[in-house]
Amino acid sequence: MNSFSHRHRFVLAPPALALLLAAAGCSGADGSVSAAVPSPGADATRLCRNLDKELPSKADGLSREDPEPPSALTAGWGNPVIILRCGVPRPAAMSDPQADGVEVDGVGWLLHKRGDGSFRFTTALRRAYVEVTIPEERARDGLAPLVDLAPAVKKAIPEGIAD
Repeated sequence: MNSFSHRHRFVLAPPALALLLAAAGCSGADGSVSAAVPSPGADATRLCRNLDKELPSKADGLSREDPEPPSALTAGWGNPVIILRCGVPRPAAMSDPQADGVEVDGVGWLLHKRGDGSFRFTTALRRAYVEVTIPEERARDGLAPLVDLAPAVKKAIPEGIAD
């Protein structure tokens, strides 16, 4: 059974969520956080730029503090940072019918537990893939970041299959 239909599946594994989130960004020598900027096609780039305009100034109560290098395709909140990257490639696990997923306010997310204790969520059934990495230290907050980000994703990234 595809777990995308199970809305609270990830809540059962908060330690794994925390591991996925910690791996999202790394700090530079000056304390800034960096994130790899995706390089999607023109359609996804347009959608991602629209998403950047819709993103909230706070996620999970944390202020927006974008990573380096500056880009409309990446965003961040707090420290340790929650990282959003838009226009990422389709995760291979998206083809696995046994992959864990959650639905938050009408947005489906593939859940990936990372070895460093962070969690990575990638949108499913949207015209561009949006990835949110939550560090281990923030995993105890559960889906709160996704709850805050879902309205912007719904508004800017239409349902469908990404190219």
